[in-house]
Amino acid sequence: MKYQIMGEPMPVVICTLDPNETMISEAGAMSWMSPNMEMQTSGGGAGKMFGRMFSGESLFQNLYTARNGPGMIAFASSFPGSIRAYQITPNTPIICQKKAFLAATTGVELSVHFQKKVGAGFFGGEGFIMQRISGNGLAFIEVDGSIVEYELAPGQQMVIDTGYLAMMDATVQMDVQQVRGIKNVLFGGESLFNTVVTGPGRILLQTMPMSNFATAISSVLPEKK
Repeated sequence: MKYQIMGEPMPVVICTLDPNETMISEAGAMSWMSPNMEMQTSGGGAGKMFGRMFSGESLFQNLYTARNGPGMIAFASSFPGSIRAYQITPNTPIICQKKAFLAATTGVELSVHFQKKVGAGFFGGEGFIMQRISGNGLAFIEVDGSIVEYELAPGQQMVIDTGYLAMMDATVQMDVQQVRGIKNVLFGGESLFNTVVTGPGRILLQTMPMSNFATAISSVLPEKK
């Protein structure tokens, strides 16, 4: 499978498949495709279906297969931002925010990831439940805004404002810390809690979380009478 990512800030990944090659995506993710692409909808079992539901995705996934020759299929981002491709192996799963998964080659699995530390789940801004992308293949994830990536050394930490953490390697640990000082809490204009991640591993930060965008838009909308 060959692919091309284009069109930021409203990006799309265009994939060219070999004959009988298959890709998986969330329901509704397909934007356009060649007429020889065959679609099948699958739940993958009750356990996987409910796991996807808790991680913010739809219950069903679509499988697209190129029939009678090479095929083409495109998956567009649902929000202004970026699309990034990651090679997934059994030793390199990744953890993503809800709704980050866009599409993947067969062999990639999407499941639910529970934060081991309850505080990180309730106050870290990423939610108690995140997505785990594992298996073996190529996965595409979508990120809100632009992407900034860091490689953390063992024990190295980064303090992140709520909602800016888009993805991390499964080796990265996540926790939260409360903002110190009464003045900082009351007048600092920041969140009450910050997300703290500890290496080793990659972290992917997004510059415009959807929640921040929604807040900015709502602040300038006229009030309903």
